[in-house]
Amino acid sequence: MSADPSYPQPFSPHDPDDPIFVYHRGGKLEVASRRPLDNRGDLSIAYTPGVAEVSRAIAADPGLADVYTSRGNTVAVVSDGTAVLGLGDIGPAAALPVMEGKALLFKHFADVDAVPVCLQTGSVDELTDAIARLAPTYGGINLEDISAPRCFELERRLQDRLDIPVFHDDQHGTAIVVLAALINAAKVVGRDMTSLRVVVSGAGAAGVAVTRILQRAGLLDVIVCDSQGVLEPGRSDLPDHKRRLAATTNPRHVVGGIKEALDDADVFVGVSGGSVPEAALAGMADDAIVFALANPDPEVHPELADRYAAVVATGRSDYPNQINNVLAFPGVFRGALDVRARRVSEGMKLAAAHAIADLLPDPVAHEIVPSVFDERVVPAVSEAVAAAARREGLARA
Repeated sequence: MSADPSYPQPFSPHDPDDPIFVYHRGGKLEVASRRPLDNRGDLSIAYTPGVAEVSRAIAADPGLADVYTSRGNTVAVVSDGTAVLGLGDIGPAAALPVMEGKALLFKHFADVDAVPVCLQTGSVDELTDAIARLAPTYGGINLEDISAPRCFELERRLQDRLDIPVFHDDQHGTAIVVLAALINAAKVVGRDMTSLRVVVSGAGAAGVAVTRILQRAGLLDVIVCDSQGVLEPGRSDLPDHKRRLAATTNPRHVVGGIKEALDDADVFVGVSGGSVPEAALAGMADDAIVFALANPDPEVHPELADRYAAVVATGRSDYPNQINNVLAFPGVFRGALDVRARRVSEGMKLAAAHAIADLLPDPVAHEIVPSVFDERVVPAVSEAVAAAARREGLARA
């Protein structure tokens, strides 16, 4: 039987004795019981007949499912494997180890139970319906590694249809941490953040969300570039989501490519996976800020960026200032679940970013965000998110 040509083929045969494969053997997750089942009495409470009393109560008041089942602390990590970081469209089965890893992070950092749900890809209509039908089991939906522009419409439809938080981490987790890092990077270079000229390289899921959160935070001069150059209304090759970006960015009407965009720019945010010529970096303003976040190969190598920038961040763990979504999503969901929030609002995302930034009141160039292992992060983010949900009338508890 021939291989399915719709899926990428393995780069090379795997070595089952490699420590990475040994670590993953059997998967990274298991189901554990929270209650004893030692005798007939336990059985009669856990299952029939005792469980019927709980089911009757929930049927009368569906909100009790968050109290008397695991739903209130459980998130679905949903992907169709069409845009897995660094791997691309590898399909749902190959995406499963990544979603298991995400679930592991939820549990380790925020004690949120997360379940990988890898779906065969389909139209936005099909995915929306499939996820919505699964939703009664979960207190929240974390969308992951779903290709753009489908991911935008999918998230919007699910938010409209469901009464629980729906959060596309590739968009909003990245955006939250970028904003937190930029708040502190601006302090390091002694600038008012809202006065910065920012160039975002990449107009996919992360690029759109980063641009939007920076605008909501008050930045007025943001230029977005894709592989063909600056997004501006005169371009006729733009799909809808890029056309909307072009209409609300680039206030100085810059045209051209990344070199023209970076001329006298203060900030570069790379979420594209492309590369930036050294000559373009050389044209940036003094005391520039470079966030080259593609992983494992940044748009600008950190050692090159150091020649031209006062503050450098990457998506890698082997250099200072790692912009890692794990600073955001565990605390965001912890806070949203704790107050049974109906959604994750823009105000909740901004609150999360400021909470992360505030953990470093005196940032320095090599430390503009806390470590992902800083035990203050999840409590700070979850409390800020919960408080914002209450202020906005989105909390049910």
